[in-house]
Amino acid sequence: MSLPVFLILFLISSFALAFVFRAGLSRALPHNQAIIARDMPLTAAFGIMVIAVYLFVAIFAPLLAPFAEREVVGSQFQPWGGAHPLGTDRLGRDMLSRLIYGARNTVGIAFATTALAFVVGAFLGIWAALRGGWLDQVLSRFVDALMAIPSLIFSLLLLTIFGTSVLTLILVIAAVDATRVYRISRSVAQGIVVMDYIEAARLRGEGTWYLIRHEILPNALAPLVAEFGLRFCFVFLTISSLSFLGLGIKPPMADWGSMVRDNATLITFGDITPLLPAGAIALLTVAVNFVVDWQLHRASGLKE
Repeated sequence: MSLPVFLILFLISSFALAFVFRAGLSRALPHNQAIIARDMPLTAAFGIMVIAVYLFVAIFAPLLAPFAEREVVGSQFQPWGGAHPLGTDRLGRDMLSRLIYGARNTVGIAFATTALAFVVGAFLGIWAALRGGWLDQVLSRFVDALMAIPSLIFSLLLLTIFGTSVLTLILVIAAVDATRVYRISRSVAQGIVVMDYIEAARLRGEGTWYLIRHEILPNALAPLVAEFGLRFCFVFLTISSLSFLGLGIKPPMADWGSMVRDNATLITFGDITPLLPAGAIALLTVAVNFVVDWQLHRASGLKE
């Protein structure tokens, strides 16, 4: 089967599954959520379906994988078929099992990193916009200085200094990405803190934490949720890039970025095995962007 024919069949089957998935959501969800599910575009339904599959695979990886994550089960670079549907890698580990465990490691670490970056960046951004004055100026100028350094180079520098453990990787990338989240949340919050209901809450004597939690955050939630999806994609790609360069998730943990690097020599022999983890990275990135685009469209209030 030629590549164009395969791509056409893949697109047709993907959107057919998305249509069935959307219809199933419309029937399974309560009435209010069912209306939203029924009106979502097929691209968003496809994105949610792919994200749900990735989450299922990540959670139940030990049950789904035919072999253990680090188990050597054969000779190196065995072809597809038999007990190893996707062959083996350069150490003789099962590629299918490594792909499944890679979903848990790569996606899980990316999600934890994004969540930490958002908690820190969003809180500081909203706090700076609410307080203003010297606090806003100091935080903003500090963030400007950090953002002036290319993020990948800055991450490589910090990882070289502090090491490449999983905890260090999460903290370093979260610190780098929190600067971007700070800028977005501060910009959104600045448009909210000038509203009359914020002034009314201040006159009632409400404190900073109350204003953030009950007044600003609910009104800033839609753009921040969309930004969370976009930021997850960037963090996900950054971790994969660092792993490909040898400074990300360290072996023997399964990681899609390092799997591409370790099996890249197969490309010269016409074997597409190294493209499988790369395709897994690309598919999740596209799926998240589909959902983010839909959420941004809903938050904008625009109609088709």
